[in-house]
Amino acid sequence: MNTTAELYDYAAQVLAGKEFFERSTQVLDESDSQFRPCEGMMTVAQQVAHAAQTIEWFVEGATRPEGFDLDFAEHARALAEVRSLTEARHRLENAFIHAADFLRGKTPEELARPLPAGPVMGGRPTYEIIGAMVEHTAHHRGALTVYSRLLGKVPPMPYGG
Repeated sequence: MNTTAELYDYAAQVLAGKEFFERSTQVLDESDSQFRPCEGMMTVAQQVAHAAQTIEWFVEGATRPEGFDLDFAEHARALAEVRSLTEARHRLENAFIHAADFLRGKTPEELARPLPAGPVMGGRPTYEIIGAMVEHTAHHRGALTVYSRLLGKVPPMPYGG
């Protein structure tokens, strides 16, 4: 019988999320980097960097014996420094590629192994980080389409061609 991990091409799922993110946010450009709807919210560049940061966080958490880094204050401090949408997009591109490479480099048995114990997905099969990455990225993609509308731009449908 096939394991769940054998039934899916997880790298393709992650890369589809990349395509959807890029398509729906393509109307944003470098001049929009520092836009935020109101004080205290992430800027456009920070939203993109956060999506990248979280993909990196999921892969790292799946590979570290101690699991996920829960120092969210430090993660937020790092995001506060982000100023450039171009740089954030580059980081996101690299995060997606690294995640896809990580998944391609794992056997179905490795992907079925439990994640390290802890409050974030502790004991769940490693492959479950894929759904979490895709859903989290979709959440920020959606937020950025709202930002686009507030800037007077019309984002294209993410699933078009």
